[in-house]
Amino acid sequence: MVGITGATGAVYGVRLLERARELGVESHLVVTPAGVLNVHHELGLDRSALEAKADHAYAPGDVGACIASGSFDTAAMVVAPCSMKTLAAIAHGFGDNLLTRAADVTLKERRRLLLMVRETPFNLAHLRNMTAVTEMGGIVFPPLPAFYHRPGSIDELVNESVERVLQLLQVGGAAPRAWNGL
Repeated sequence: MVGITGATGAVYGVRLLERARELGVESHLVVTPAGVLNVHHELGLDRSALEAKADHAYAPGDVGACIASGSFDTAAMVVAPCSMKTLAAIAHGFGDNLLTRAADVTLKERRRLLLMVRETPFNLAHLRNMTAVTEMGGIVFPPLPAFYHRPGSIDELVNESVERVLQLLQVGGAAPRAWNGL
């Protein structure tokens, strides 16, 4: 499952959907209204173009969708990007829309939940919410770029973060560049 919120960094969610398709991984997408606005602003995609990148897409108000139930078997969920509002909702079990409900289900079923949080600097509430999610078994993954490979473009930075996410989710075919020492 991929969730996209209104935080900056929509390219991470879109690239995850593209890589999932390349790797033959079935994807389920839910995007908040602010996420749709941000995808349009940052990438020029409308809702239909974004949803076409996923195998299945759901409206955030569709709390009766299959991904809202623990009986629907999924391997993992990534929220990319994850706003601080969504982080707070997940940290406190506030499943007020399909995205936060699906994240809550992911945690309760002890499946992998990875949040690509996008905000700096962090305030104490952000840090406490990240701690709460981590204590519940989630993974907080701010998409911080690595420069030791000397990336030549923003695409390379984005791709590297996405490949690391896929590796953490144990997706076969993930290809992050390993550090081989000096």
